[in-house]
Amino acid sequence: MREADLYVPVKAYLEAQGYTVKAEIGDCDVMARRGDEPPVVVELKVSFSLALVLQGVARQAMFDTVYLAVPVSGARGWSLRYADIIRLCRRLGLGLLAVRMGAAPHVEAHLDPAPYAPRKNTTRAGKLLREFERRVGDPNIGGTTGTKQITAYRQDALRCARHLGEHGICKPADVARATGVARAQALMHSDHYGWFERPARGRYALTPKGAEALIAYADTLQSLGAAG
Repeated sequence: MREADLYVPVKAYLEAQGYTVKAEIGDCDVMARRGDEPPVVVELKVSFSLALVLQGVARQAMFDTVYLAVPVSGARGWSLRYADIIRLCRRLGLGLLAVRMGAAPHVEAHLDPAPYAPRKNTTRAGKLLREFERRVGDPNIGGTTGTKQITAYRQDALRCARHLGEHGICKPADVARATGVARAQALMHSDHYGWFERPARGRYALTPKGAEALIAYADTLQSLGAAG
């Protein structure tokens, strides 16, 4: 496929809306005018790429209404990235036209250009800030994947596990008081890691898996300070 293959359906799409359309006006792949309205610019590429985004951003230095036009490709090239593509275009104020090729090519507008006005996810932001404040030290390495991250929750679970490992079966209140982990009871009850068991009502003990965790996370426990 060539970029030129996208021009005819894009031109037809714009002309159906009353625009006069011309190609290759300076650096612009497509320019359209409708009466005295501001011009519409469309940049064409056979796939969504950084080069296409940079072209669109460059045109925004001259015109407000800029679209990126790409063919709708297979699942790997479109569906898997669709939400990210839309998010990026919206953030940059770029429109997005999807060209469905075939016997009768047609264009679908997935996003119109508009000033970016983000709505902050305050719930998510609050959760991240609480994680930052609760986490002791900086136990992870930025950019790593495929490894278990040391979160504040895991640190609290390790504190509880250490206490049970040293004192045996305990009441949740005693664990919370000794470790300073206020959520000790809920944490041990949820038992996300398989470290805790309840041998009797109102009592918790360490499982064999929990004992293994104390060895595996020995360095982390040392960074958390002395046991309570």
